[in-house]
Amino acid sequence: MFKILFSALAVVTFCGSAQAQTPVVYPSKPIKIVVPFPAGGTSDVLARILGQKMTESWGQPVVIENKPGSSGNLGADLVAKSAPDGYTFVLMDVGNLVISPALFKLPFNVATDFAPVAMVAYSPHLLAVSTKVPANTQAELVAYAKVQKGKLNYAVAAGMGSASHLAGVMYAQRNGIEWGYVPYKGGAQAITDLIGGQVDVMFNGMVATYPHVKAGKIKLIAISSAKRNAQTPETPTVAESLPGFLTGSFQGLLAPAGTPKAVIDKVHAEVQRIAALPDVRERLTTLGAEPSSMSPSEFGNWLKAEIPAMAKIVKDEKITVE
Repeated sequence: MFKILFSALAVVTFCGSAQAQTPVVYPSKPIKIVVPFPAGGTSDVLARILGQKMTESWGQPVVIENKPGSSGNLGADLVAKSAPDGYTFVLMDVGNLVISPALFKLPFNVATDFAPVAMVAYSPHLLAVSTKVPANTQAELVAYAKVQKGKLNYAVAAGMGSASHLAGVMYAQRNGIEWGYVPYKGGAQAITDLIGGQVDVMFNGMVATYPHVKAGKIKLIAISSAKRNAQTPETPTVAESLPGFLTGSFQGLLAPAGTPKAVIDKVHAEVQRIAALPDVRERLTTLGAEPSSMSPSEFGNWLKAEIPAMAKIVKDEKITVE
């Protein structure tokens, strides 16, 4: 009797143990990537490229959810407070990643409330103007801005405190010019108003801006990378007039802190695989974006270095969001 009972318990225990150790295939349900800006901007474009390829590869829908507001901090906060189960991510730009901590009292901590997954890409800012602005070079733009002191409107593509805002402030201060700042929730509407002439000038990510330059809808004045871009070799860098001027749109994919390392590693590997696909590389190159090979730990170290560096620039340049 006891022998039979013991044998039955052993079988139950073994089966239960086997079930407990059976690995759950990831992903086993839809994944959500939050873009904290409206559709059409750089973050949105890159998120949709990733989402489409992940869906094709993994057989689970990857849903892109736009959650604009508070210069991108609303969507970031939503993800920071989400369950760290590997099914919610956020694609943040350099403004959210390393500038916002110096400008806002945030309800989250970028360095501790997120797990870095992958630096997706870097694209330089384009300094572009409306076709109504009578300037085709930096010198002409600066001269015109001085004549029109305080009358030009600068489109802040992702809200006050964003990388676009910081670039505009630094450019104006270093050139001794003044212009008014018009904040937008995302780059798409800012570009639309630049095309229509409602605003005059902006720095914005190349991914979202360059197609409109090629279409002749806006004028390209300069590019903010360290060297000239292969897509626009005739376009000078801002640094050729302002030595050391370097800005751009870094796009990083992050998960809530505590997300399992195995999930982080798998998603990182998938992002790297997607970035290496010939059609994706061609599209990124056409858009002026460069894929990044940073590991999750390297991404984390980049954040630790850049957050205080940006805080110093904000302090030195006396930049505020008022």
